[in-house]
Amino acid sequence: MAKIISLVNQKGGVGKTTTAINLATYLAEAGKFVLLVDLDPQGNASSGLGVDIRNLERSLYHAMISGEHPKSVIVKTQVPGHDLLPSSQDLAGANIDLVHVDNREFKLYDVLRQIRTDYDYIIIDSPPSLGLLTINGLVASDEVLIPVQTEYFALEGLSQLLNTINLVRENLQPDLKVMGAVLTMFDRRNRLARQVVREMRDHFPGHVFDSVIPRSVRLAEAPSFGKSILDFDAFSKGARSYKSLAREIIERDKGDKKMFTV
Repeated sequence: MAKIISLVNQKGGVGKTTTAINLATYLAEAGKFVLLVDLDPQGNASSGLGVDIRNLERSLYHAMISGEHPKSVIVKTQVPGHDLLPSSQDLAGANIDLVHVDNREFKLYDVLRQIRTDYDYIIIDSPPSLGLLTINGLVASDEVLIPVQTEYFALEGLSQLLNTINLVRENLQPDLKVMGAVLTMFDRRNRLARQVVREMRDHFPGHVFDSVIPRSVRLAEAPSFGKSILDFDAFSKGARSYKSLAREIIERDKGDKKMFTV
């Protein structure tokens, strides 16, 4: 049965979607069966893998709101074993559609429960907010991975996010754990970036992944071609970093390393 991991950070522009796309791709490249769930109405994870969300007849919205079976919505990617549950602009209306629905926080949970045994990992790319869609992603998940940008305001809002996760655990999903943080957009020439790395490791010892994702033009370019960094430039620094992160997650799962508690 799949391990379900949400990538969450209410701050935009921290490399969350880039991490979701490339982590899922490298988990699949390592031989795992992986589903990437695009829970963001902007659909960047879908378009970043070459899917034109404007021309989709069905999307995650139809599985969550209209009761479509997720297998009828899932599309294949270029990497064997890597599937995508795509977003669409319709998903922007889900917050309104779900207001008067019973157990509205469990809609994504119900969707993924139908296909969970088909995969080793399900990766959820959440919206850059702490709204109802993100709550759905947290409730559906076993663990949370937090991308943290190595810049000045990196720690701003992190306590709010951890508090939200704690509230979800107390009220909706008691088994939810925080896997840890992955540092993104790192420029080793920048003294402030190095300082942020030190602060994160000092504040959360043992809960920051060793793999650090560099600031990279190639990583930024890949989605515009509808490709992961594996397909776009497999020998770049960014590609090596995401391959390392995927391996680190697989090794942590083998060792059942204690997760971060808040």
